[in-house]
Amino acid sequence: MDITLLTTFLVPFLPFLSNLGAKAAEEAATKFGEETWEKAKAIWSKLEPKIEAKEEVKVAVGQVVAKPESQARQVVLREELETLLQESPDLAVAIAQIMESDSSAASSVTNIEVQGQNTLTAGDNSKLVGQIVQARDITL
Repeated sequence: MDITLLTTFLVPFLPFLSNLGAKAAEEAATKFGEETWEKAKAIWSKLEPKIEAKEEVKVAVGQVVAKPESQARQVVLREELETLLQESPDLAVAIAQIMESDSSAASSVTNIEVQGQNTLTAGDNSKLVGQIVQARDITL
């Protein structure tokens, strides 16, 4: 599983996923599209119990939610997710299946540098990248 792709995919959703009220869900579905939001929720539903049980990952998620544009915080989250998934191979397989499922969120990988700060992962799926960039209020 490509942890970088997983982390890049999840980062823009984390503020919504960590505050799963009806208003947050509606806002996320509007910003990202229903299908992409459903994929993020499916991944989060698998990850959240493990994240809650492991303080280091929980803190990393909180740090990214507080400052999602921080590359350093994203790197720490990526490392924590990698460790978590190495410790839980079944979870890694389940998340890989969700990531690979046919939807607008699945794509091949190409790195795009945005304003010298954020590296987004995209490929065949420029729509998803556009949604992530738009959600972060970044212009290309």
